[in-house]
Amino acid sequence: MAKTKLLKAEIRERVGTNSVQKVRKEGRIPAIVYGHKQAPVAISLDAHNFVDVLHHGQRLLDVQIDKKKEKIIVKDLQYDYLSKNIIHADLMRVDITEAIKVNVPIELKSAGAAKGTHEGGIIEEHADHLEIECRPTDIPETIVVLVKDIGVGDSLHASDIELPEGVKLISPPETLLVTCHLVAAAKTTEEVEEEMPTTPEVITEANKPEDEDNKAPEAKK
Repeated sequence: MAKTKLLKAEIRERVGTNSVQKVRKEGRIPAIVYGHKQAPVAISLDAHNFVDVLHHGQRLLDVQIDKKKEKIIVKDLQYDYLSKNIIHADLMRVDITEAIKVNVPIELKSAGAAKGTHEGGIIEEHADHLEIECRPTDIPETIVVLVKDIGVGDSLHASDIELPEGVKLISPPETLLVTCHLVAAAKTTEEVEEEMPTTPEVITEANKPEDEDNKAPEAKK
């Protein structure tokens, strides 16, 4: 894993909606740090530095809290209603010598050059992450799934993926990751018209001349 960057946290003495909004206006992200048999601590992190670390794929962070440096991983991120900006983070303390369970995103490799794409098929992804177990220092940025040899009708499951050394699969082995299937051919206008049901001819009974027996009697003069 890449070298971690030290993030300096500020302890939040106050919590609540008003306090959180003030923190965000100051360009910081409110967060909670918990785990490892220690009391939760409400903190805030510089938004720019925190997002920059995440964009570089780092999962293990060094965070300085009240002059104490702690090893932390990101457990959950909350975004705004546009799913654009991070508005809160859940951070968990870890011991680099102990294995932990985390979700890691899947990265498809060679999807455009897959065997099935040359057979008229398309590659379809059915899962975007896998749960694994490993030490914090061994957490991969992504789990690479090679699909170059996938043909039409083939599929890949979690059990088919070769994981890095020191990484154990926690997700069910039968989890479906990728399939390749044919693209339905577009039908011509003629074919569509042929398949359309023919409108049945409506036969109406001709108007019969009014039966004289059923005529209304003429009024007597």
